[in-house]
Amino acid sequence: MRNILLGLVLLAPSYIWAQTPEERGLEIATEADRRDTGWGDQKSDTRMVLHNRHGQKSERKMHNRSLEVVNDGDKSLIVFDYPRDVKGTAFLTYTHSTKPDDQWLYLPALKRVKRISSNNKSGPFMGSEFAYEDLSSQEIDKYTYKFIKEDKVEGRDVLVIERFPQYEHSGYKRQMVYMDKQMYQPLKVVFYDRKNALYKTLFLKKYHQYLNQYWRAGVMQMVNHQTGKSTDLIWKKIKFRNGFTSKDFRKNSLKRAR
Repeated sequence: MRNILLGLVLLAPSYIWAQTPEERGLEIATEADRRDTGWGDQKSDTRMVLHNRHGQKSERKMHNRSLEVVNDGDKSLIVFDYPRDVKGTAFLTYTHSTKPDDQWLYLPALKRVKRISSNNKSGPFMGSEFAYEDLSSQEIDKYTYKFIKEDKVEGRDVLVIERFPQYEHSGYKRQMVYMDKQMYQPLKVVFYDRKNALYKTLFLKKYHQYLNQYWRAGVMQMVNHQTGKSTDLIWKKIKFRNGFTSKDFRKNSLKRAR
């Protein structure tokens, strides 16, 4: 009996500290968020390249700014500079952790600000393969998580987690995130539609580190497996800590955004 009790005591820590796949998935997401906290604000120039299923492409140019918000989701502003038919179009997002994001789109041709309704955020952003919901910051509380396995993407070690959107009007049933074990940034995200069919894959490439801490992808490619279309976002001139405040992200200033 004494030997049995001793054996149970020695085994107890392994039971106490064993993680469920859900706990491990949340832990990975939390660590990724922790490593990407404290950057303050960011601006960049972006080139958007749209490819149709026949290989034809069109190009747009825009500039972006983002503001980190403590205890809530980030704020972001995208303003189109080229071509002429979309120049001046501005898109503002207030991301939230536990409630639907607030999003507005200014259309210069109509000279009005359009609010993106909560049940329309799965729609395509400006004809691209990115949905409106893809353009908000990925807050931890937006999803529940499950660790799947360890794997490799293009020779790099990754942690694969499955995440399930908590937003009831999301266009996705679930997402598979391939998180780089060193950067704790995604190298690939696979999206499944509401019917749980393979929908899109986001590839994130050409990462660079800024301020000796924060990693940002230089290229994001969203491939739509159902339509054969894809969209590339190519990021340039990324700069942090520009002194932005919440005043730079006001809805009533969208018409004047430059």
